[in-house]
Amino acid sequence: MSIEKVRSYLEQMGMADRILEFSQSSATVELAAQALGCEPQRIAKTLSFMAGDRVILVVAAGDTRIENRKFKEEFGVKAKMLPPEEAEQRIGHQVGGVCPFAVHPGVEVYLDVSLRRFSAVYPACGSSNSAICLSIPELEQCSGSLGWVDVCRTADSAPAGN
Repeated sequence: MSIEKVRSYLEQMGMADRILEFSQSSATVELAAQALGCEPQRIAKTLSFMAGDRVILVVAAGDTRIENRKFKEEFGVKAKMLPPEEAEQRIGHQVGGVCPFAVHPGVEVYLDVSLRRFSAVYPACGSSNSAICLSIPELEQCSGSLGWVDVCRTADSAPAGN
């Protein structure tokens, strides 16, 4: 099970005991916010993309959307979501539990600057009913991120005409 891989991974960092598991689903930003009793923007959603044969994960604040122009400038290709049925095979986690922890080798993880507004955020932990509260420095450490990117926008920062 994916959550067990994540638990083992986070155990190496002394954080496995901080994984939260819920009796209800936390598979979407809204459901996770309800389960945690927090604002949706503090959910650190992990978005998965294909860039040729590369798999790219972008961890972003729950109130954001990918801005195609920024994504293309950063990664050199149009943002193309990974088909849900390929998530487990390519990333190591099923949709609803995709997270930046314990992913398959070669999966590229990036953190979006939208997360920097918060001292702590809640990413999933490999299942559709789990999360962990991490400070931004802890998220940087645990995610194995290749760096920070600016590829999202919040609803209140939508480009003119949208």
